Amino acid sequence: MSSALSSELRTRFRECIEEGLSGRAAAARLKLSAATGVRWQRKWRETGAISPDVQGRPPGHGKLAAHQGLLEELVAQDGDITLPELAGALASATGVVAHAASIGRFLRKLLYTYKKVTGRDRTAARTGKTPTARMAAIPHPQNAGASRSDCVH
Repeated sequence: MSSALSSELRTRFRECIEEGLSGRAAAARLKLSAATGVRWQRKWRETGAISPDVQGRPPGHGKLAAHQGLLEELVAQDGDITLPELAGALASATGVVAHAASIGRFLRKLLYTYKKVTGRDRTAARTGKTPTARMAAIPHPQNAGASRSDCVH
């Protein structure tokens, strides 16, 4: 998505409208598209300002945000759970259908990462080693002060 046009251009557009030009005529004078002129004129008429709108999705929203507690609880119960299994559990518990990749992105935002088992240790049961939980919350340097006592390690 492109960035918003400058505030100076918007101010010059507003001045043209105040002179009595239509939105299309002001846009033509400033070499803007007619659609932009009509949109800016409507916004100025309705709100009294033609400042650019905030771009992007607001943080903390989305269909998975409401189910953060359930997802964290599922990971805490079974740290070895796969993303497709999480998607299935979420769908059966709440009826919310989400792709495994979406759940993975959501968990990464919550600082959960996937710990790989190195060396493909298939003889762990014979040597007495216990399998490690694979999903773990790893503190990010920015959030060093934040505590995550409910993490799976």
